[in-house]
This record gives sequence, structure tokens and C-alpha cells, in this order.
Amino acid sequence: MTRLRLLGWPLLTPGLSEQSSICTRCVRKLGEKQTFTQRLATSATARRHISGSRTVRQTAQELDGRYFLANGFESRIAGIRTNWTEARKVQTDKTAAPAESVSIETKTTTTTDQTLDTPSPRPRRRRQSGTDGVVPELPQDASSALSSIAASAAPLSFRRRMATYLALTKPRLAFLVVLTTTASYSLYPVPSLLSTAATHTPSLSSLTLLFLTTGTFSTIACANTLNMLFESNHDAKMTRTRNRPLVRGLVSSRAAVVFALAAGAVGTGILWYGVNPTTAMLGAANAVLYACIYTPLKRIHPVNTWIGAIVGGIPPLMGWCAAGGHYITSSSPQSLADEASALLFSPASAGGWLLAALLFAWQFPHFNALAHPIRHEYFAAGYRMLVSLNPRMNTRVALRYSLLMFPICIGLSYVNVTDRYFVVTSSAINGWMAYEAFRFWRSGGGETKTAVLTARGLFWASVWHLPLVLVLAMAHKKGLWDGVYRSVKGLLGYPDDEEDEWEWVDEDEN
Repeated sequence: MTRLRLLGWPLLTPGLSEQSSICTRCVRKLGEKQTFTQRLATSATARRHISGSRTVRQTAQELDGRYFLANGFESRIAGIRTNWTEARKVQTDKTAAPAESVSIETKTTTTTDQTLDTPSPRPRRRRQSGTDGVVPELPQDASSALSSIAASAAPLSFRRRMATYLALTKPRLAFLVVLTTTASYSLYPVPSLLSTAATHTPSLSSLTLLFLTTGTFSTIACANTLNMLFESNHDAKMTRTRNRPLVRGLVSSRAAVVFALAAGAVGTGILWYGVNPTTAMLGAANAVLYACIYTPLKRIHPVNTWIGAIVGGIPPLMGWCAAGGHYITSSSPQSLADEASALLFSPASAGGWLLAALLFAWQFPHFNALAHPIRHEYFAAGYRMLVSLNPRMNTRVALRYSLLMFPICIGLSYVNVTDRYFVVTSSAINGWMAYEAFRFWRSGGGETKTAVLTARGLFWASVWHLPLVLVLAMAHKKGLWDGVYRSVKGLLGYPDDEEDEWEWVDEDEN
């Protein structure tokens, strides 16, 4: 007969040692004893026998709580059953060896400390949290990745310095700003598109485009560096920004200030002399607005999001002014005020303002969805953001500005920046982002899993939305395909219909 050796198990009966062997038959009898005791305590017959001065419920509680708990009967039986089950599993696995005695070491449990007169809590249907206890990981920003590269390089090496100073510029954000600037530059309605005279104008030359991109990148690098400098203490409190170069001490504050001022001066100078003064003033004003107004306002009022959206809307105006500098202004010298008024407030500037409105509206669904998973970190770091103060309003604002994309794209076609087919193609992209924004709004923006998933969906929709809309706008530029058609006809030797001359003859004169 198989024997079970219980190691360190408390005494079941007087005279039974802790290391004693118990046969399987005894285990079964003890189990039957427990079943009989439970039946006795709960049956109607037992309730009739226990009637007296005390109530039946009180007596049953006393039997369950005092007698069985005091003697440890139920817990011991449960332990024996557990060991018996484990022993049977060991016997099944070891069929080749005779299992005359199996030594099993029982695990210490905390179930014996529970009172039996208190029923175990029922399994409750727990409310799903946003991440089921796990905070979703956001994509690592470019500054943090470059900081890791700089930290792994040798001290005072060229690679370390280049990676550190490039991290100060926030290269991913700077590239997005340059992209929107050049897109607006290319969308300016040039007279006689693709003609020889138009392609040789200074405003569309490669040199002007080089000045525009270089100057824009330098000014935004100045703004981003000052932003990191002013927020280094607060960046250390957030997982998304605590790996930035100033937080990790890869560069001193003094060196960061020198780099920011140098980048701002160089960028403004390039735009002033290489493009035009209006574009240079817009770039400098944008840097000041971002570093000196938006950055401190983040710790004061949620209106900072709208100020940041203005910062994102200025680069398209810079590209529009750069392209229109040689078409709106005359060759004669004029004041800076007259030049700015002609480039920014003339009827021809409507397209630039619509592109600025497009970038302004796009930032709300993008940032509101991005900030939702880390809204608690914003609050803990001392930032007064809309996503942490009023999550419901945060979703409503994202939906509102997602719907604003439709009239903006229609307006671009109305002012002849794009053709009428752009309304159809852009509506598909705008509809996708509006749908994701609607799902985000329906979630309520709380702690639920649905809110986190819809915020993530809206974020990725906004990431793809902006480049797709800008590419579609350039593909649907007004007169683009007409110019291509005329150019192809000229290469093939066909005469241009517009160049045909017709002579009208009055028959009455003959």
C-alpha cells in the first residue's frame, strides 16, 4: 500500500507524530469525516438538535468558527487532500520506478488564517482599467534616442557632441516643421506653371529653397533648445522626456544657451538675406512665441495648447511668403511694413492662411491623442494641460478640429490653390481621422481600456493624415497637370493650342 510521508505537517490526532506515514485508506476516511461534519452543520436535522436558548444561526457559526477553526480540522484535511493529489501525479509520471513511499513537502499557505464563519468574497466583475495595470509605452522621441547614442560614445568625441547637439534640436519635430514649410512653398500658385520663365525665377530656384529650409531648421532648433533649457527640471519627472540631454547632463546649460542663440541668429540671418525679411521676421517671432510664451504657459493655463497650435501654423506662412516674394512685391525698394502687408494681407495670401489653418487644426487631434496615456505624468510634473484637467473636453476639442479639416480643404480648392478633385481625395483622409476622433470622443477620455485604444487609433491616424493631405494637395495643385500636358505636347512636336493665332475677317468689308 502506498504511503504518504507528510513533512512538517501539524498533528492530526494525539499520538501521531509529524513524520508519521499515513495510508491512503486513512486519508479517504478523514475526507469522509469532513464531508459528514459539513453535512451535519448544514442539514435540517442538525438544526433541530441544536435548538435551545441560542438561535440556530449562532450555533452554526460557533461550530464553524470555533470548533473547526480551533482544532484546525478543515485546514488539515485540505492539506492532506492536496498532498494526496500531488502524490498521485508523481506516481503517474514515474511509472518506471516503484513508488513505495513518496516524500512531499507541503507549501505554506495563508488559508488557515482565514475565519470560516466569514464567507469568502464573491468574485466581483472588476472594472477594466485603461491598460489593465500596465502603462502603455509611447514611441521614444528622437531626442531621447540621440541622448542614448551620445551617452554610449566616448567623452569629448565628435560623435558624442554631434548626437548631443542634434538631440537639442528635437530633430523629428524640426523635420516636420521644415516639411510643412516646403510644402506650402511648393503649393504657391506660380504664373504659367512649368513654363521656362517661371522655372527660372529666383523664388523657385534651388538656392532659395536651400536658404528657406536651412533658416527654418535653425530657428526651430533655437526654439526647441530653449524649451528644453527652461523645462529640464520638469522633463526629469516624465518617462517620455527624462532621457533628454540636459536632464542627463550630457551638455551644460551654458553651452545650450550659446547653441540656441547662435542657431537663432544664423537662421534669422539666412532667411533675411536669402529669402526675404518678412519670412525672417516670421521665423524669429515663432521661436520667441514657442520658447518664451508657450513654454511657461504650460504650467499656468490649458490655453497653452492653442498657443502651441499657432506656433505650428506659422511655418506654412513662411513658405508661402518665400514663394510669393517675387510675385507680389515690386522690384522697387519699399518698406518692411509694405512688404509684409503685401505678402500676408493681400488677396493672394489666402492660400497661405488656409495652409496655416490646416496645421493649426491638425495639432489638436494629434497632441490630444498623444497626451492621453500620459496625462497623469503631465499633472505630476506640474503641467496644466487640458488632457489632465478635463479629459472629456480634451476629446471634444480633438473631434471639433478634426471636422474642421473638411472646410479647410474645400477652401484650398475655392481659392485655386488646388483643383476641384482635391476635395474628393482629401475627404477620404479627413473622414478617416474624423472617425477615429469620434470614437475617441465616444470613449469619454477616462480610465477605460476603450479610451486608451481609441486615443492610440486617433494618434496614428493623425500621423498619417498630415503627410497624405500635403502630398495630395501638391498632386492636385491648380494648373499642374495642364502644364505637364503642354510640356509633353511640346516635346512630341504638337503645337500649343493657346499659341494659335486666328484672324477674323469681316465679310461686309469685301
